[in-house]
Amino acid sequence: MDKATYMDSNDRRSFLLSSAGLTAAGWAALSAELTAAETSSSAPLVEPGDTILFQGDSITDAGRNRDQTTLVNQQSAFGSGYAWLAASQMLVTQPEDNLKCYNRGISGNKVYQLAERWQTDCLDIKPNLLSILIGVNDIWHKLSGQYDGTVEIYEKDYHALLSRTKAALPQVKLVVCEPFVLRCGAVDESWFPEFDKYRAAARRVADKAGARFVPFQTIFDRAVEYAPPEYWAQDGVHPSPQGASLMAYSWLQTVGVGAGVG
Repeated sequence: MDKATYMDSNDRRSFLLSSAGLTAAGWAALSAELTAAETSSSAPLVEPGDTILFQGDSITDAGRNRDQTTLVNQQSAFGSGYAWLAASQMLVTQPEDNLKCYNRGISGNKVYQLAERWQTDCLDIKPNLLSILIGVNDIWHKLSGQYDGTVEIYEKDYHALLSRTKAALPQVKLVVCEPFVLRCGAVDESWFPEFDKYRAAARRVADKAGARFVPFQTIFDRAVEYAPPEYWAQDGVHPSPQGASLMAYSWLQTVGVGAGVG
C-alpha cells in the first residue's frame, strides 16, 4: 500500500499483538510462529466493495446490541470480540474499499440454530465473504444435558448449511473457523477426545466446501506456551480481550489481510 492514510503492515501486526499484553519477547516469539507461513498464504479473499458477514455463537456475538443489528460497520452492532477487532482493522487499513461488515452471531447457537435463521441472518444480506465459527455449544450443551446431538449430526448439518449457502450465493467466499477450547474453567477432561472430533469435522466441512480454514485451536495451543490458558480464555471457552486480539490477528492472516499483505 502506498497511501499515507493506510496503516503499515508492521503497524497492523503491532496493534493487534500488542493489545494482548504479553511481554515484548513473548509476543515476538508468538508472532514469529504465527507469521511463519505467510510466504505460502493464498491470495487475499477481501476485495473492494465486499460485504463481509461474521456468523456464529457467543464468541462471535461478544455482547453486540441486537437492537442495532442492521447497522453496518458499527461497534455497537458487533460487540467487543474478535469479529469487531478484525472488521475494524479492515476498515482502518482499507478505507477506500467501501467494505460493509456485519455480525450476526447469537450466543448459545448450535449449527441447527444457524440454519433456522439463515435466510434472514445470512442469505438476505448477500455476503461476498462469509465467516462462520460454530461448534463449541454442540458439545458443551451435550455435556450439560441440554442437547443430544452428535459429531455426525454436527458435520451433516454444517455441510448442509454451506451447501445451501453456495446454492443461493454461488460466488460467496467462505471462511470456516476451527472450534477451540482451552483447558481451564469449564473445560475439563470430559470434553476429550470428543471435542477433537468436532474440530476434525469442521475441517472436513471446510475442505468439502472449498473454504479458507482458520486453525484457532492450533493457534491457542501455541499461545499457551507463552501465557497460561486463563490468560486467553478465563472459562476455557470465551476469549479474553487478549484472546480476541489473537483471534482477530489470525483471522486476518488467514483471509490475506494480515501483516505482510498489501
